[in-house]
Amino acid sequence: MSGSTTGEIPRVLLIGAGDLTIRLGHLLASAEPETRIVLASRSLERATRFANLTKLAAGNLGHAREVEAVALDLADVDRTAEELRRIRPTVIFLGASIQAARAIMDLPEELFRRLDEAQLGPWLPMHLTLAHELMQAVRLAESEAVVVNGAYPDAVGPALATIGLAPDVGIGNIGNIVPGITWAAAEELGVSPAEVGVKAVGHHYFSHHVHRFGEARGIPHLLDVRVGGTKAEIETGAAYARLAGGLRRQGGKEGQQLTATSAARLLLALLSHGESSLHAPAPGGMVGGYPIRVSCDGVRLDLPPGIDPSAAEAVNRRCQRLDGIERVAANGTVHFTDERMAVMRDMLGYHCSELKVTEARAAATELAGRYDAFLRRHGLGA
Repeated sequence: MSGSTTGEIPRVLLIGAGDLTIRLGHLLASAEPETRIVLASRSLERATRFANLTKLAAGNLGHAREVEAVALDLADVDRTAEELRRIRPTVIFLGASIQAARAIMDLPEELFRRLDEAQLGPWLPMHLTLAHELMQAVRLAESEAVVVNGAYPDAVGPALATIGLAPDVGIGNIGNIVPGITWAAAEELGVSPAEVGVKAVGHHYFSHHVHRFGEARGIPHLLDVRVGGTKAEIETGAAYARLAGGLRRQGGKEGQQLTATSAARLLLALLSHGESSLHAPAPGGMVGGYPIRVSCDGVRLDLPPGIDPSAAEAVNRRCQRLDGIERVAANGTVHFTDERMAVMRDMLGYHCSELKVTEARAAATELAGRYDAFLRRHGLGA
């Protein structure tokens, strides 16, 4: 799919009223080109308050932008399709999950450390469910909108691709780590970051691990660094170490600004006639993250010289195992690794060796119940 090329002001539908989506809304409302923003949440009251906050904050910066609020429950596919026909969005951004990926960071340190060993893969139902329901509504509405997924896109995209429902592209993850790598490479080479061009291929696990620990030993990924268009050789170990040293950044909820800017850059590129080079996960439903070129004409791969798409995706298929996903089968079944799922079984009493995409909501309901029971056992429930 591609963005609108008409003179009409583009409509951007933001789904979810969580921290990431609200930050993104503020960025879009204060940027060019002008967009008509629709903010959707299950709660109309919450959507209204944040829509008005976005509109008034933009006004403080000299922008009079329309921001509409709408109630939307993605579980009601027919109703969502009706709203898509009414809104006629140019771009749809999904920023909602049943449970945020960072939710376990609120646990006491020891519990977090142990549960974090499961990595993100086993939590896939929490992120896949709403994306699956949204994409069903997009098809039912015959919408031509470009769909951008912010919910674990590295794995959700390829899972939905098996049933022909992949969002067009994701945000964050590889798009979050490349700015740090660019600065680190510049420091290693003694040049300005503006002179450095980086193209990286990597799964969520690569992005998540390197910024936290400053190393990538044993993690499959590809990296191409150039200065002024000429290939540059750098010691990657030293460069990655800088990300946990002088370039260490805030993570968690406070670190969402980086993801929000990654999303804003991509959405604005989708509305532009000029082509932008950036990084994003799951273009066209591919596994993991890649360098891409983006414009209102759509999204295309922009791989380093000598790397073909199948080789790049093979790297990310290997890396996804470290995140807890063994493979995504062509029949729409996701197979999880025994090692990562064992952590979920031992700590939550939840075990799922394989998941059919069409059964994601049932799995998410079970997992949410197990996690709530886990919180209560440790005196952490509401």
